[in-house]
Amino acid sequence: MFGGSKFSGSIIAKDHPNAKIYVNGNKVGQGTAIGLYPRNRPLAVELKQEGCESKTQTFDNTFRAGNFILSLLTWGLVGIAIDLGTGASYKPDHKSNPAIQKMSDKNFIFTVDYSECPK
Repeated sequence: MFGGSKFSGSIIAKDHPNAKIYVNGNKVGQGTAIGLYPRNRPLAVELKQEGCESKTQTFDNTFRAGNFILSLLTWGLVGIAIDLGTGASYKPDHKSNPAIQKMSDKNFIFTVDYSECPK
């Protein structure tokens, strides 16, 4: 309930400003893209650039234990039901993946290394 069902994500195609960026199959930008993404689903990012093979990287999510406990203490079972139903009890797994940088509870930066594609 406290984090919302979506987060703001900035996706950066590292060193490739001309790479087209797709998230969960939808084109969202080129080189860098910013959007709102659901907390309860992994983020599947695909980069495409002419003359290179496409690259897909999936950024997994993790359970937000602190948020879940806060919702339980504040709102009881209603808070738990809302958090689980809306997906607010999840966040990108920035602790296990160095390519995810947490700026705040609602803002994350995802850096995709596209080194397979020459600059």
